[in-house]
Amino acid sequence: MKKITLLLLTLTILSCNQKERDCTDFRTGKFKFVQDINGKKHTSTFVRTENIQIETYNGKTDSASVRWVNDCEFILQKLHPKSMEEEKAISMKILYTEKNSYTFEYSFVGSNKKQRGSAIKVD
Repeated sequence: MKKITLLLLTLTILSCNQKERDCTDFRTGKFKFVQDINGKKHTSTFVRTENIQIETYNGKTDSASVRWVNDCEFILQKLHPKSMEEEKAISMKILYTEKNSYTFEYSFVGSNKKQRGSAIKVD
């Protein structure tokens, strides 16, 4: 009985340890995002202001409007979409933050398929 009580107490204490979520430091700035696609690392960089995000990936630059829903969630909408797929808005949610990086979850607005990534603030 003592072992079960000790185990429950330990689990309770560990579950109370929430990761930091201070999103205000990551609303604007220059960031780097590395993702693994088919076993190969791809890097994109982006600069975000309160209202716009400019991303460079594979030598191509694209821009999107940024609409903040709250301190940790925003919607990206491409400014110059070239296809129907690019016209879809992307919902971004910062899950937790660290000193100079944040982990986020993203999906097309209205889609249940969510993916995760991490971005590093470089400036």
